Amino acid sequence: MPSLQSVRRKIDSVKKTQKITRAMKMVAAAKLKRVQQRILAARPYALKMRDTIRTLSRRVNRESHPLLRKRGEKRILVAVVTSDRGLCGGFNTNILRNATAALKKFQSDGAEVEVTVIGKKGRDYLRRRDWKVRRELVDMFDKLSFEHALLIETEIRAIEDFIANRIDAVYAIYNEFKSAMQQRVVVERLLPIDWNVEVPDINAPTPVTESLPGGYLYEPSEEELLDQLLRRNVQVQAYRILLESSAAEQGARMTAMEGATRNAGELIKKLTVYYNKTRQSAITKELMDIVGGAEALK
Repeated sequence: MPSLQSVRRKIDSVKKTQKITRAMKMVAAAKLKRVQQRILAARPYALKMRDTIRTLSRRVNRESHPLLRKRGEKRILVAVVTSDRGLCGGFNTNILRNATAALKKFQSDGAEVEVTVIGKKGRDYLRRRDWKVRRELVDMFDKLSFEHALLIETEIRAIEDFIANRIDAVYAIYNEFKSAMQQRVVVERLLPIDWNVEVPDINAPTPVTESLPGGYLYEPSEEELLDQLLRRNVQVQAYRILLESSAAEQGARMTAMEGATRNAGELIKKLTVYYNKTRQSAITKELMDIVGGAEALK
């Protein structure tokens, strides 16, 4: 049976831990609010860019542009987005478990897979495995900006390698932000554009000869504008993915710290009850010894 002093020390230790988890929850909530505003502002822009690319690709031959050309996926580049820090519940565990399953599936289909990992947790995990890592990018989420998306596109050279037929597809695996309580792991193909996934209102490819609404005049040409938008789209979607992952991380951390704070409170109550019962039992025993001694002296 532990002594009363050790129980008091345990209660004090749990109380200190509870203060830390409560503070971390408040910090995560403040960060989540800022990142959530940014992702809600970035989503419409990213979705509209996809829609514009879809419209332009209908006016020109989709297969004429190298970034829209589909081919057999024999060489695949996969970007896995994790966090730089822990204490965020199952955030990293879920993304790494799904990423491992996706990578194994690509390999089982006969593809040669390269991985670009974003975040320290993913970097540490993949270093212990046998996956071929092309690039490791860390320390991005503290001051996240569009320049980080440009850095990703520059570092992994996805567009150049895709055009040069050195890779056949580019995928991103990340946590999509739904709410502070819910995140969803997404495996999204960035190159070539997956129309069925990226444009939900399109159920099937539309013939190029279809009559399109809104007779716009483009300057420069439709082909040149499509080329610029396709290159910019990779950067915009990379930025959106980073924001999605950052918001999901803060939501997961806030939820995890809220649960830890609640569990600490319950543990403090249990330890306090145990301490009081043990102390009362010790006092009762001492009183009984005193009474017994007095009776013996009579």
